[in-house]
Order: sequence, then C-alpha cells, then structure tokens
Amino acid sequence: MATSKPDQDELRRAGATIDACPNAHQASRVKVGVDLIEIERIRRALARHGDDFKTRCFTEAERAYCDSKPNPPQHYAGRFAAKEAVGKALGSGVYFTWKEIEIRGRPKPGVHLSGRTAAWAEKVGAGTIELSMTHSRELAAAVAVVLEA
Repeated sequence: MATSKPDQDELRRAGATIDACPNAHQASRVKVGVDLIEIERIRRALARHGDDFKTRCFTEAERAYCDSKPNPPQHYAGRFAAKEAVGKALGSGVYFTWKEIEIRGRPKPGVHLSGRTAAWAEKVGAGTIELSMTHSRELAAAVAVVLEA
C-alpha cells in the first residue's frame, strides 16, 4: 500500500494544525519502538546480580543518575525500557549491547549511540531519536521514535 505525506487539509480534518505538526511536510519515514517492563523484574535483577547487572547494562553516567534517586530500581527500569524501545525502533534487535544505547538528560530524555549500534543506525539511515519515558509504581515504559536522516 502506497503512502504519502499528509497535506494541510488532511491534517486539519484529523484535528491537527500545521503549527502543531511543524515537520509534517518534511518527515518522510519514522520508525517506532515501544517497551514496557515490570519494575519488580529490574529490582530482582539488581538484588540478584548487583553491580554486575548495572555495569553490564548501564553506562557510568546512567548508574550515577539512577543511584542518586530515592527509588533506583524505578529509574533503572525506565532506562532499560528506553534502551529496548530504541533497539526495536532501529530494527537492531539483540544486535546492540546495552551500554551502546545511553539514555541521557533531564527533563527531556535523549539518546547517545556508540559502537555497533551507532554504525547500524548510520547504515539504516537513522536520524534524530525522540524518546518518551514514564513509570508508575509497578511499570516503566518507553517509546522511541527514529526519524529518517
């Protein structure tokens, strides 16, 4: 099925405005990845494997951020979900290693890629990666949107 970029009339019928979608005319392709994880699963991994789990999956900056929070497992779970979502959006599956996708920043999260994951992103024409993360008492979720370069 062929798809085309929405025109102004289509956006208005959908309830959007051009101002609300400033890049709608420019975006040619996006890829989306979503992940949801139980915070308890990460809490158990931290209890069982401790620093080994942390150093295998998270960069030094990510560990410092999460460990500085009152409820570290909640923040580790959010970053874990974000890494999964980015990997899915890039279509790299288990090709990446955990630390090659670093979740940065507050208040708006950002993504820094390195190693094989950065090379893969370049190969598939990935541009900007937008990321949204959230959590409740029990769950952490992330959505990654990869725009075409």
